[in-house]
Amino acid sequence: MNALSTFAQSMGIANLAGGGALIVGLIFLTALVFTWRFIPGVRDFAVRVGWADQPNERRLNKEPLPNAGGLAIFAGFVVSVVVAWALRPIFIQNVQIQVLAILLGATILVLTGFIDDQYGLSPLFRLSVQLLTAVLLVVNGLHIDYNSIPLLPNVSERINQPLGVAITILWVVGLTNAMNLLDGVDGVVGGVSFVASMVLLATAAQFPDRGAAVILLAGLGGSALGYLRHNYNPSRIIMGDAGSYLFGYTLAAVSMLGTLKFSAGASLIVPLIVMALPILDTTQVVLGRLARGIRNPLGHPDKTHLHHRLLAATGQARRTALIMWCVALGCGVVGMAAQGVRPVAIAATVIFSAACLWFVAYRRVRAQEREAVRVAEPSPPPPPMG
Repeated sequence: MNALSTFAQSMGIANLAGGGALIVGLIFLTALVFTWRFIPGVRDFAVRVGWADQPNERRLNKEPLPNAGGLAIFAGFVVSVVVAWALRPIFIQNVQIQVLAILLGATILVLTGFIDDQYGLSPLFRLSVQLLTAVLLVVNGLHIDYNSIPLLPNVSERINQPLGVAITILWVVGLTNAMNLLDGVDGVVGGVSFVASMVLLATAAQFPDRGAAVILLAGLGGSALGYLRHNYNPSRIIMGDAGSYLFGYTLAAVSMLGTLKFSAGASLIVPLIVMALPILDTTQVVLGRLARGIRNPLGHPDKTHLHHRLLAATGQARRTALIMWCVALGCGVVGMAAQGVRPVAIAATVIFSAACLWFVAYRRVRAQEREAVRVAEPSPPPPPMG
């Protein structure tokens, strides 16, 4: 029993007999099951009303593919937060305004992304909304303290605050768009978002002031996993901009939630490293487009993304997603180690994340095989006449 208690403490669980760990698990399962079960209904409705991405030279789908998955992900996330609020309001009480700001900003971006998916919005309008939601976080006390960022020289308080605000806005808007640009191959963003959520959750659990972050990340990770069950190649639904905006924005915001002043900058070490994949992808895409003379690099889609190049090299969407998941998990290990997370907690996070990803991928592949068998089976002969 002592060994089990010691292991729990290394994972950030101070009291194994307490309800905190059970509630986090329940929130994760609530988001997972709700999203998993809700998506088929959303997909059927989206097919009927025409919420779908049409095939073109950039997309992999050969027929219209429902793009309302982001709504189901958001619903699962919100339901899990409501459950958390009902079961353990003390987790959220001290940062209630900040949590509400995150949920409001996420709601605005999900609606903006969904409208863009169906009708198209200008890049300037989308960027304006992203800036608005980033400012919403700042005015509600969620921002980066520049002087607490490691390895950077300290500045006067008069410069520190505006500089911190500017970095915060860049962080939120940049990560929101980075996740959106990464969404190009079945399963990539869902898997990367799940890994990022689990890595940040394991890291936040090491600090007593980040209980609300643990709750939100459990809900976000469960929703990502539930969606991934239907999105692993061959996908039956995609998240669209609504889903990728939700993941990018929420991960950026939660990484700043519930951090003490002295750790506010250092807390970005893990998300910076674990999100290195979308950040590097966006950086190389934007620089490449600017080098080709494209003035608006975010408004001219192409196939220069890392996942497109990897897909061209592997020839398989499944293999591409698996490689991207492994890279994200590797970045997560480096980030946790840099933050000083205990090796046993790192190992447990890797094993749990890998097992969950294998489980949903296996279930999707098995379901696809059963569908193929049903399609291949000949129809029974008609009954004899008379």
